[in-house]
Amino acid sequence: MTPSPLPFRIGYGEDAHRLAPGRPLVLGGVSIPQAERGAVAHSDGDAVLHALADALLSGLSLGDIGQYYPDTDPAHAGLDSREILMHALRLVQERNYVPANAALVVTLDRPKLGPLRRAIARNLATLLDLKDTEVGVSFKTSEGLAPDHVQVRATVLLVRVAG
Repeated sequence: MTPSPLPFRIGYGEDAHRLAPGRPLVLGGVSIPQAERGAVAHSDGDAVLHALADALLSGLSLGDIGQYYPDTDPAHAGLDSREILMHALRLVQERNYVPANAALVVTLDRPKLGPLRRAIARNLATLLDLKDTEVGVSFKTSEGLAPDHVQVRATVLLVRVAG
């Protein structure tokens, strides 16, 4: 006997990028204008969207973004991470699940991101087709332990829909 699919699934994703001068910093699809350094990455380096895409994929045991967008493939150089997220979301939706909420923690020493919380959360809500209140974004510093990187942890709750 095969059990029926679970009515909900929880996904977790994580991403980190080293920071370097002369590169743009984009988090959650929002350009961070006051950043002196940006992510070193094969794509645009949006660690928020990468962690969120991995959370969507992990919730349904679909692997991770490196499986779909390997950093060894020149075709993905400079890729807009919204494309990565939307691909992960389509894979989830094809299996009759949708995100019900998302929670993310961004660790970055500088610049302070508090003033951008609403813009980042609103952009993520739009991308995931959620209400602003269904996306939580928290900011932390590494307390100087890892000042040269950005790290993001994301969880999502996926709910099964009729299909």
